Amino acid sequence: MPFSKLRPLFPYMKKYWKGFVAGSIAVLCTNGIMVQAPRLVQRIVDDLNRGLSHGKLLTWCWLLVAVAVGKGVFQFLTRWIIIGISREIEFDLRNDLFRHLEALDPGFYQRTRTGDIMARATNDLNSVRMLLGPAIMYSANTLVYTTGALFYMIQISPKLTVWAFLPLPIASILVQYFGTRIHERFERIQAKFSDISARAQENFSGARLIRAYAQEEAETALFETENIDYINRAMPLARLMGMLWPTLELMLGLALVIVLWVGGQEVLLHRISVGKFTAFTMYMLQLTWPVIALGWVINIFQRGTASMERIHEILRQKPSIADDRAVITVAPETKIRGEIEFRDLVFAYDHESKPCNVALPSAMEPGKAVLHHVNLKIPAGSSLAIVGPTGSGKSTLVSLIPRIADAAPGSVLIDGRPIREYSLETLRRQIGFVPQETFLFSATVRENIAFGVEDATDEQVRRAAKISQIAHDVEDFPEKYETTVGERGLTLSGGQKQRTAIARAVIREPRILVLDDALASVDTHTEDQILNGLREVMKGCTTIFISHRISTVRNADRIAVLHQGTIVEYGTHEELLELNGYYTDLYDKQLLEEELESA
Repeated sequence: MPFSKLRPLFPYMKKYWKGFVAGSIAVLCTNGIMVQAPRLVQRIVDDLNRGLSHGKLLTWCWLLVAVAVGKGVFQFLTRWIIIGISREIEFDLRNDLFRHLEALDPGFYQRTRTGDIMARATNDLNSVRMLLGPAIMYSANTLVYTTGALFYMIQISPKLTVWAFLPLPIASILVQYFGTRIHERFERIQAKFSDISARAQENFSGARLIRAYAQEEAETALFETENIDYINRAMPLARLMGMLWPTLELMLGLALVIVLWVGGQEVLLHRISVGKFTAFTMYMLQLTWPVIALGWVINIFQRGTASMERIHEILRQKPSIADDRAVITVAPETKIRGEIEFRDLVFAYDHESKPCNVALPSAMEPGKAVLHHVNLKIPAGSSLAIVGPTGSGKSTLVSLIPRIADAAPGSVLIDGRPIREYSLETLRRQIGFVPQETFLFSATVRENIAFGVEDATDEQVRRAAKISQIAHDVEDFPEKYETTVGERGLTLSGGQKQRTAIARAVIREPRILVLDDALASVDTHTEDQILNGLREVMKGCTTIFISHRISTVRNADRIAVLHQGTIVEYGTHEELLELNGYYTDLYDKQLLEEELESA
């Protein structure tokens, strides 16, 4: 059995070593008492053959009751301790897995489907818990009881013991054969379970799109196909398990037949007493459950090791963006001023650094430079607007500030220091970031706005909502700020979701505020109101806008025009209009659109 695959669990087991010691003592006591029961029966039967008084018979009966009670007490303690430890380790492992998933960079989530992660965090964790609980408990019980029973069986009759354990080598070969195949088949089943989970998650998330394209029947058929494939993989395992237990029981039954035949002759020849033969038979019968449990344990062990491999596969993943303790020089409590500088920045995506909120066009393939020698300095407390065509690298540029993607060392600086000298927590706690794709949690409006701010007051929530112009909408909701927005903000419009996301960034009172096309889903009137509300927040705060609307960017202190990853124009609104370049062309087009709309 591949015990080496359980090595990742050793630190968790070591943490509860005292509990395992207590559980081991309980196992020893349970089986130590159990193994005495046949010996008591042996004495009773032999005494009955010789003649037994009522008083002595009553004494023997009370002793049997005491054995049963003692066994029950220690059996309860065994289950309570060992199964309890397995639950504790499951708790620790689940927390560590979640913590690790939270630390992984966005590139991991682009390579791994959500359904697959969910399957590992639920179904696989449950299999590992079964391995650490019932599998360990029943294995220990089987080992201790078999050892004790074997000792007394040899004392009764070495010859009979050899005959009784004659089928054991065959059972060992069968256990090895079945165990290997159970492991292989369970891995294939879990992989398919991940596929099913992923398809279900995608269908639930995209329910409205599926209905809009009338694909309910088609998606149901695909899901049914996945399920049929899952059944086709599960049935061979079920058949294998269906063969394992009866085969082990057959071996045990064969051993009992041998014991009855050989042992019966020994009794007839007066080589052993009836009491000893009865005790020997009881030991064999009491070995029935351990032998059956052995088959179950093999199943659990193979499932657990396969699942632990899948979980450890995630735990082995290293985030490509992480703190480098060797270069961090800024104290965690340091407040940044907000000066941002891009110094001769060249950036290309690879498969690890691509942020999940940026949909890359073909021009931004991994390995191909997205930003070329960008030199830009944004003074603390000022505002910068970035405009440019789709795919020019605008979102990529701002994603480098909170290290959603990582630029080359020394190419991005904050307050004159390379960005890597700040810890991720220090940096990100002082940045308010509103990405293109708005994400809301399936929680209340209040919880979504207060996300990231511990102990946010109602007054702070309402102020942020007012600045983002979502307050009026919220007041019209039946439950106001306690209204649940549904998964991904399903019950809100696109504009309401964006305004809620802006409120979430504003409530943090960040030193740097990044709005990545965050006003695209609101009308121009609401946009003006939001910008007016943000002016108070922007005082002393470095603000970066990305937008395709001139109305959004025209009042910024500086405007940068990004084209094919290079800053081609830079200046104020008036200065850029005088250049008669891309910005002027964009301005003229939007001016014409406004005139046509008003006509």
